[in-house]
Amino acid sequence: MQQIIFGGIIAFIVTFLVIPVIIVIAKKKKLYDVPDDKRKLHKQPIPSLGGSGMFVGFILSILLTINFATDAPEFQFYVAAFLLIFFLGIKDDIMVLSASKKFFGQLLVAGLLIYKADLVITNMHGLFGLSQLNPFCSYSLTIFAIVVIINAFNLIDGVDGLAGGLGLISSLVFAIFFLVNQNIPYAVLGFSFSGCLLAFLYYNFHPARIFMGDTGSLMIGLVNSILVIKFIQEGSNYASYPVASAPAVGFGILLLPLMDTLRVFTIRVVEGRSPFSPDRNHIHHLFLSKGFDHKSVTLTCVLATIVTSVASFTFQKIGTNLLIAALITSFLSLIYILNYHKSKYKLRAIKGEVKADSKEDNVRLVPLFDKKAAVVDED
Repeated sequence: MQQIIFGGIIAFIVTFLVIPVIIVIAKKKKLYDVPDDKRKLHKQPIPSLGGSGMFVGFILSILLTINFATDAPEFQFYVAAFLLIFFLGIKDDIMVLSASKKFFGQLLVAGLLIYKADLVITNMHGLFGLSQLNPFCSYSLTIFAIVVIINAFNLIDGVDGLAGGLGLISSLVFAIFFLVNQNIPYAVLGFSFSGCLLAFLYYNFHPARIFMGDTGSLMIGLVNSILVIKFIQEGSNYASYPVASAPAVGFGILLLPLMDTLRVFTIRVVEGRSPFSPDRNHIHHLFLSKGFDHKSVTLTCVLATIVTSVASFTFQKIGTNLLIAALITSFLSLIYILNYHKSKYKLRAIKGEVKADSKEDNVRLVPLFDKKAAVVDED
């Protein structure tokens, strides 16, 4: 227990103290995220190297609190993976990498975790009628899961505090689960990462003073991919609190970033575009177009993640397939509601019943008193 508390405190304090220094350096060197295209929601240049501060606090905490030799030998390879993803992210934040190079870097990280840390999904626990997987399917599924989760947090990082808030909740949920089941190294991993995210959110919550950049969002995805794969592999084997439908519960904890990424990727492929091509179809864009501000979007998504996490644990005994179906249905219902109301507003705008009022970064629809004007939001 002392390891866990010590790890969380170190990560929080170091990150909290390092980020102001990074803000000063970024401003002096003009290392900003500049709002140079219509997808950017901020109006002023903002430092974008917050992820490097998270990395320093997190890595220092892990190195000081976990004995790799005796407690968790695979953690030395986790640290190597964190270093690779850090350099991948920092280069993209400063110089901008192509999607293909980022994808190759993520495959390299996934390969390191599989072949050196032995982080592999070997059992589907009844999902689609599958149980034990052969090596080829195990490796393929694990690579797919790691790459998708990394990109999920990277792509949902579009509103102040959103990726950090979702990463904080998911890391905490996994950390608490491992703590209850006395898996101390993974509990330390989760709580340490939660500590650095909590410190970062102090500076990133709207109005943001710094962004995490790809350095931070890729790190959130990597840490959560490690936690959820370990959760799926060992969740049903613990004596204190076993999980009957581990893949479904893990999916529920990461529901928003995972389903939003898969939905957006599907839309882009159907439209004949690259899955990594930019657009304004993410769930935070839908909330913004409905009139939510940054804080409301973040808090709503964080609350939704808490609800789906609790619900997943509560209803785990209904079975893996049924629980996943219920979670997907809930997410798609939310998307339908957001799109339905958005379409109604657009129709009213065309008829001259509403107008656009963009006081902040999003477009807000308000009653129209002068029916001569009719504006549709930019989405």
